[in-house]
Parts: sequence; C-alpha cells; structure tokens
Amino acid sequence: MSTRAKKNLQREKIPYGAKKTKQVSVGMKSSNLKAESGSYRIIGGLWRSRRLNFPVIEGLRPTTDRVRETVFNWVSSEIHGAHVLDVFSGSGALGLEALSRGATKLTAIEKNKQAAVALQSNIDLLMQNSKSESVAKVIQVNALSYLKALKSNGSPVSESYDLIFLDPPFRKGLLEEVILLLDGHPMVKEDALIYVEREKEMASLILPESWSLLKDKVAGQVVYQLFRVRGQC
Repeated sequence: MSTRAKKNLQREKIPYGAKKTKQVSVGMKSSNLKAESGSYRIIGGLWRSRRLNFPVIEGLRPTTDRVRETVFNWVSSEIHGAHVLDVFSGSGALGLEALSRGATKLTAIEKNKQAAVALQSNIDLLMQNSKSESVAKVIQVNALSYLKALKSNGSPVSESYDLIFLDPPFRKGLLEEVILLLDGHPMVKEDALIYVEREKEMASLILPESWSLLKDKVAGQVVYQLFRVRGQC
C-alpha cells in the first residue's frame, strides 16, 4: 500500500446516479423496507450494545466491530462535541457510533432510498427517551453531486465538519472522486479528521497535499486510514 500527494488533480469523472436531493421524512414507515435485513451493534458510548437492522443492498457493508473499535480509539480524544459528516452512510454504523460516543451533530448522506429510510428509522429509535442532545439528519442524495454543487456555488456553507467518514461501495471509483471534491471544500474544517476505508487491492491512492496520514491498518481485504487536513483555510 502506498500513498502519494498531488494537488489540482484532473481525473475522469464517473457518474453516480441521479441529482435529486431530499431529506428523509421522519414519519416514513419501516413497512416500505424489504423483509431481508442484516444487523450490527453499536460497540461503545451511550447506546453501547444496541443492535440495529439495515436492509440487504448490493454494495452495502457495515464497517466491522473490529475496525470500528480501532477507528474510534484513534479519534477518541476528538469525538466529543464533533460535527460529523458520513458521506456514503449506508447502514449508518460509523455515524451512529460517533453519536453514541459524544459527537453532537451528524449529517448522513445516502443515495439509496431504502437504506436512507432505514437509517432515519434507526436514528429515531435511538433518540427516543435518550439523554443525548445530539442532532442528526439523513439526506437522500447522490453524494458526489451534492458535494460538487456546494463547492461550485461559491457561497459560504452553513455547516462544516470536524470528522468525515469516507467508506464508499468498493470498486466503483467513488473514493478517488470524493477525495478530489473534498480538497479545499468549504465543508471541511482546517484540522479536520478524515477516515478512509477502501479495498486492499487498490494499489495506490492519490491524496491532496493538505492531507497528512496519521494512522494506517489492514484488516483482511480492507485498508483503513485516518488523515488530518492542514491548511484548508
């Protein structure tokens, strides 16, 4: 595994679905979901050991307990009070783990309607009778189009983030695209942490000069890394 820095990259863009954006309604019923489902558990914090369901969808694979435990050990000193962006949220395992451990805001972006509805349902379930004062929202949207529109707009963004999760479906070229978009993006705070999860077979990953590698591990066929963003502002 190797990483190398390069700025102002030009890469061929790969389409990633529709451009329509909408926030998932809290009132949408779980009866809209297919019966087939998987589950994962939150492993630490306020909702420790809570088990949550997610729909079985091609390409959706929650980050494993082992990897999540390591990742949240890495960010433990900075998770409390953090504003978190989960770009390809899928099952929501990373974002909900962050809320459980003290993050105060979560924005979860998910293209698939079925997964987005399930994630909103899990958020509602966890927030019921909870002592947490965190705020969470799910946005059903093509993540790349959403980030691109905000970056090209030129207007100040209303929200920026301390911790960003990048765990896209494997082997679709999405990780390379989203890294290009986040380079200099106004939603990324200076000194933000960015977590990347990718397939081991990816020979290399071209990174912005402002990203410094802090942590790097391999678990089976998955490489997971933590970066610090410097000098964005």
